[in-house]
Amino acid sequence: MLQNQIEMHQKELLSTQIEIQNQTMQHIGREIHDNVGQKLTLASLYTQQLAFENKAPQVNESIENISKIINESLSELRELSRSLTDNSIERNTIYQLVNQEVKKIKDLNLCSIAFECNQKSNDLVYTQKAILFRIVQEFLQNSMKHAQCKSIMIQLNFNLDNVQLLLEDDGKGFDVAKTNNSGIGLANMQKRTEMIGGKFILESRLNVGTQLTVILPLLNEK
Repeated sequence: MLQNQIEMHQKELLSTQIEIQNQTMQHIGREIHDNVGQKLTLASLYTQQLAFENKAPQVNESIENISKIINESLSELRELSRSLTDNSIERNTIYQLVNQEVKKIKDLNLCSIAFECNQKSNDLVYTQKAILFRIVQEFLQNSMKHAQCKSIMIQLNFNLDNVQLLLEDDGKGFDVAKTNNSGIGLANMQKRTEMIGGKFILESRLNVGTQLTVILPLLNEK
């Protein structure tokens, strides 16, 4: 009984942490857009006015360079703001989220990638979906940046009582026993997976590749 209460508390705590993180990121995104973004826009307008009023070519060139830097910074801030306020995890199914990442990899044309899902319309509760999606992103980044792989395979299967995610690459691999998972950015994901009753199985062989299996129990509550 005590163990069940502890597990329930851990699940509730994780769900609360994810929700707080999401709300915090959205708040930061709005602050960037409404506060910093507006100030940079105003600075850009000032430089344009100075360039219009000033008749010295050398001064105008400096003003134009400043204006260019401001506009580039403003563009980057807007992109950051959009990424922080994006609620795509909530709006999309896990299949749609993973498929979007797969399309990004294909557009980069750095390696081949295949994605299969047996139930494209099925979905998960927010906490599970967020964790699975972050795991996919971490694995893809590691495979492309560090594993020097030529191909990546993703399988997402919904079964009667669980959902199984399989990620595999044909990269250079590593010795799991000698490698701290935090070094490849997956340790936190493993902890979160296990906290909600899931299984996290990481396997790798040198010069063969890496395989990650994540199994989560299906929950009825959406």
